[in-house]
Amino acid sequence: MRIQFSQIRFIVLALFMLALAACSAQGSTSDSSATPAADSGSQAEPETSQVEPEVPKAEPVSISVSGAFALFPLMTVWAEEYQKLNPHVSFDVQAGGAGKGMTDMLTGAADIAMLSREPRQEELDQGSFLVAVTIDSVLGTFNANNPYLDELVKQGITPEEANGIWITGEITTWGQLLGTDSTEQINVYTRSDSAGAAEMWAIFSLGETQEDLIGTAVNADPGLAEAVRQDPLGVGYNNVGFTFNQATGEPIDGLRGIPIDLNGNGQIDPEEDFYNTRDAFTAAVADGRYPFPPARILYLVTKGAPSPAITDFYRWVLTDGQAYVTDAGYVSLTPERLQESLNLLDE
Repeated sequence: MRIQFSQIRFIVLALFMLALAACSAQGSTSDSSATPAADSGSQAEPETSQVEPEVPKAEPVSISVSGAFALFPLMTVWAEEYQKLNPHVSFDVQAGGAGKGMTDMLTGAADIAMLSREPRQEELDQGSFLVAVTIDSVLGTFNANNPYLDELVKQGITPEEANGIWITGEITTWGQLLGTDSTEQINVYTRSDSAGAAEMWAIFSLGETQEDLIGTAVNADPGLAEAVRQDPLGVGYNNVGFTFNQATGEPIDGLRGIPIDLNGNGQIDPEEDFYNTRDAFTAAVADGRYPFPPARILYLVTKGAPSPAITDFYRWVLTDGQAYVTDAGYVSLTPERLQESLNLLDE
């Protein structure tokens, strides 16, 4: 059978079109498979999440403090404020008198002692390391309802008269003290616990140690203040924090400070009259009108050099912590004395 040329041409053309279609399909398949690979290669590397390095938490630190009632109010403020800045540090602050604080510290029952007197030689021999932190004062006190209040405020007392009341016992009546014919007894109170306040009052009264003081012995600053508050004829002595109201700065209800006749002229002159408010009194201490003693420096004490944690606390007390001193009723050390304390920590 003969095939026409036109038929052959049609067959060849058809075969050509089929071949072209097949190539086209293969190229398309190849392209489609290549495209994702190309796209994949052109895309940015997947993000790797940044893991922040874990900051190690500070180890908890507990610091126990024992000792002088004189420093207790300010120490509680310091502990509270420092703990706000350093939550890993906790404090246990207990007042029991300077003697107890030193015993607790030296025997390991406390890390820090609050001291309101100069150290004993035997305490230094056992490794006491003292850092001066502020100034406080002891005041003679009497009952606000004392029948001789006006006379006592006008006259005050001298160290010699305090000696006759608290040391020798030669002055026993209000008449003897004030130069009147009164025969009412002066009821004398003192501290039963080992106290820096008692030692300072003894030295002011021309004695030497707490053991020289006579009177009805009462435990602790609050106890002594309360005993005088309850006795219209009573006299005692207290630290500033237990003589003036911490909130108002006014004298504690029922208690008054005995003015000191500084120049011994038998009367309280205007420049000696600064007992009506805590601010007026602490200003007199700061500018030297109130004598040392019964004003004195207060110390924090450790057995041997303080630990790193306590050293950090001390540095804060001697710098930023000084901002709380005046409001708490204390007197700041001079810048030179503060620097001396800081220098001790670097030795």
